[in-house]
Amino acid sequence: MKRTRSDSARQLADLLRRQILADEPLPCEQDLCAEFATTRNTVREALDLLRADGLITRQPGVGTVVVGHKVPHGLNRLGGLAEILREHGEVTNEVRTAGPVPAPTVVAARLRADEVVYIERLRRLNGTPLSLDLTYLPLDVGLPLLDCDLTGRDIFPLIEETSGQRLGYADIDIEALNADAETAAVLAVPTGSALLRWERLTHFESGRPVDLEYIRLRGDRLTMRARLDRS
Repeated sequence: MKRTRSDSARQLADLLRRQILADEPLPCEQDLCAEFATTRNTVREALDLLRADGLITRQPGVGTVVVGHKVPHGLNRLGGLAEILREHGEVTNEVRTAGPVPAPTVVAARLRADEVVYIERLRRLNGTPLSLDLTYLPLDVGLPLLDCDLTGRDIFPLIEETSGQRLGYADIDIEALNADAETAAVLAVPTGSALLRWERLTHFESGRPVDLEYIRLRGDRLTMRARLDRS
């Protein structure tokens, strides 16, 4: 099959993306042509794709410079954002609203509760908006959290401390979507930007569902990472 230049550029962009995410410097265009046995036009088209994703820029007299850094978010264990990203900086929370509300039908079915505590937080990593988290909890689990430090701590450890029970497992769905105008304004990204949407239902070790979250994460700041065993 004869490949187009765009096909080759996309393939090269995927290879270079890994170097960028690993904070490795990019070779100059001439070296890229030699390393990948391709043309300068293909290299430039690949770099254009990476520029469009906000990962690199071109500076006069300097050349191609990496400007977009993504943080790896592991999917191998159940943990809060601050727990998972602690080695990458400080996670802070802006609580936009918190309090008891009647449970929407879908929430009531999944949490087995007619009334819930709803907590909405804008979460930042080193001051940069990272995610918008919408959390629903049964009243007996959620009400004690309203007296806790929701701005400085993850909800998961607070649940375990106030309930005296350990969290066991979570079911999670992840999909890609484009930012609507309201979410884009909150996360400080252009409308239509790529987001990762999580829907996560967390259970106690007993199997009881206790935390239903709808999370929108900036696609330009996070990359999901996991090790998958065939067994």
